[in-house]
Amino acid sequence: MSNNEILAQLTRIADSLDRLAPAEKADADIDSGDAFVWEAESNRLRLIPKVNHVDMSILHGIDRVRDILYDNTLRFAKGLPANNALLWGARGMGKSSLVKASHAQVNREIKPPLVLIEIHREDIPSLPILMQQLQKTKRRCVIFCDDLSFDSDDSTYKSLKTVLDGGLEGRPANVIFYATSNRRHMMRRDMIENERATAIMPSEAIEEKVSLSDRFGLWLGFHSCSQDEYLEMIRRYLKHYKIPIEEEQFVAEAIEWTRTRGSRSGRVAWQYVQDIAGRTGTVIDQDR
Repeated sequence: MSNNEILAQLTRIADSLDRLAPAEKADADIDSGDAFVWEAESNRLRLIPKVNHVDMSILHGIDRVRDILYDNTLRFAKGLPANNALLWGARGMGKSSLVKASHAQVNREIKPPLVLIEIHREDIPSLPILMQQLQKTKRRCVIFCDDLSFDSDDSTYKSLKTVLDGGLEGRPANVIFYATSNRRHMMRRDMIENERATAIMPSEAIEEKVSLSDRFGLWLGFHSCSQDEYLEMIRRYLKHYKIPIEEEQFVAEAIEWTRTRGSRSGRVAWQYVQDIAGRTGTVIDQDR
């Protein structure tokens, strides 16, 4: 075999190895954007160029908690004291939408903008690593975990408790934590009752787990909406996106829509709006 043939063969082998083991992805620069997802497997931040959010002015039926979370987020963005927040309660009532809307609204008013970092529930044990990375930046960051809950045999919550308490180092001054959950204590009631019934010291058996929610300075409750609130949610969407439909028609359709789904919520209202927008040929631009 000639030298040229050997070289060509070695080149093909090297190319094959490169395809099997591609070069590592570079970390996303925290200054390259305002929203990221934490990828725990590689301990990296992945940039989100465009956050899927609705305008805060459209949100209805959650006015009080909306104002509280917005004010807390604004204070944090200004460098003032602010609390970790737990948004808990009824499904589909806008908990995660409010977090994203608050982030977007504050960034319209404050410079430099806040960074929103989403962490998945199963990646909570890697929070200390993320915190170490965020200590290196001067930007203020909101870490957000959607639909946070724990099983009875799940010890993941211990990592979160340590981060919220701050440990010896203390929580970085440029970081705050927001979470949503369908449960106030992030555990099912039957799990709490089972822990109490089977423990030698019932009061102590559940204390460690349910006390996790005590680490959140803000508890914001979301409750099921009335029919009037549900219809007003839809009315605001229709006006904001200029969807052409008469009041009488949309009211009748929207009420029937809830009957087919067995519930009323902001999510159900949005699903109806998407349906009527499609039927009327209206394009919904969520950057508006």
